[in-house]
Amino acid sequence: MAAPNVRTSSFSRNISVVSSSPQIPGLKCGPNGTTFISTGIRDLDRILGGGYPLGSLVMVMEDPEAPHHMDLLRTFMSQGLVNNQPLLYASPSKDPRGFLGTLPNPGSSKEDKPTAPDLDQGESLRIAWQYRKYMENQKSSIDDYSNDFDMRKPLERQFLAGRPIDCVSLLDSSDLSVAEDHCATFLSKFPRLCIISFLFDGHLLLFKLVNSSNIASIGRIAIQSFCSPLCEYSDKESEMLSFIRLLKSMLMVSNAVAIVTFPPSMLSPSSSTRLQHMADTLLSIKAIPDGDKELEKLLTGYKDINGFLNVHKVARINTQVPVILEAKTFSMSLKKRRFLALECLNQAPVDGSSGTSYGTSGSCSGSSKSGALDF
Repeated sequence: MAAPNVRTSSFSRNISVVSSSPQIPGLKCGPNGTTFISTGIRDLDRILGGGYPLGSLVMVMEDPEAPHHMDLLRTFMSQGLVNNQPLLYASPSKDPRGFLGTLPNPGSSKEDKPTAPDLDQGESLRIAWQYRKYMENQKSSIDDYSNDFDMRKPLERQFLAGRPIDCVSLLDSSDLSVAEDHCATFLSKFPRLCIISFLFDGHLLLFKLVNSSNIASIGRIAIQSFCSPLCEYSDKESEMLSFIRLLKSMLMVSNAVAIVTFPPSMLSPSSSTRLQHMADTLLSIKAIPDGDKELEKLLTGYKDINGFLNVHKVARINTQVPVILEAKTFSMSLKKRRFLALECLNQAPVDGSSGTSYGTSGSCSGSSKSGALDF
């Protein structure tokens, strides 16, 4: 009597860590096999622990009174083009390709390098100069990953000519089928996971999920004002939620990152909350009120601040350990009036005439009375 066929199944997952020295520029290896690409803002890379992880969805909540979400898009797109990474850009404008003319050009926000000291200045000065030159050479090596961008200088044509750029207009689209097709076609060029399935003796079905360790190219998707009322689909909230859900699922198996900006005020509270929940990294932009004297007293450098960036969520890839941020709110300003910088908010010291300073009380219980330590 023939032995009965036993139906069994197995599932194996092999995660291969990307090489510690990526073969293509614009990549950085992080913990737990995570690979980052730069946000285009060095301060934001540092805040997020390295940048945007591959396969993640970044959502940015817009402020109708502050167009600074455009700066996040511009630097993100410019960084990809400088590193020769394919780009897909979608916006509710009639000519989205015209936005490429507003992208910033890479520059240098560093001070001029010092000249070599004279030999008669002493051995100690010569050694100090060599050490400083060594440190500058070490810092210059990160230019392959992240750049400083001059927000007043347009991107040079050499970074645009011949680059794989796909621009999509969402203005006249009655639904999101066109955007879905463009995203699916674009992300299919950057597969990260390979699914292998086969049959054995007509009964045994095997699946093997292999993570590709050889990254040939990286893709970037930038979608501006996704829920803009200019789009005909702006009243189809369920369709917009389905699109973001589909986009996130495609990103999970792709060597790409998508950043989507949207105005939450144009959505119902429930839809806005669901969009925020689907984001791997969630940021928001806030305008700074003009002539707010109370805020000017609280913050140092108030006149140089253009807006605020809030970090609500940081992507966690291959780990359940949350990222501990030094702060959640950062000021946005232009260093040398050209280079975008993010800094922790510094509170100005409180004048003695207007109230009690934090340092004048020894109480740990929050009491304003001075005296012995009160626990």
